[in-house]
Amino acid sequence: MKSTALFFYVVSAIFLLGAGKYLMDMARPGVFPPKQVIKQRAITLAGGGGICLLIAFIITYIW
Repeated sequence: MKSTALFFYVVSAIFLLGAGKYLMDMARPGVFPPKQVIKQRAITLAGGGGICLLIAFIITYIW
């Protein structure tokens, strides 16, 4: 079970770092694709990272 929890922690970190990258891209002027698309991608990655982090916490502390 520890390897599964570690997997979810790593995936969560990757998703959250990706969301951070998109948030940094939103701050730049004149970026392509449009900021609405970048915002949607950041929200999607942050949501996926949050869900993976929640699953990892559940695996770590329940099992």
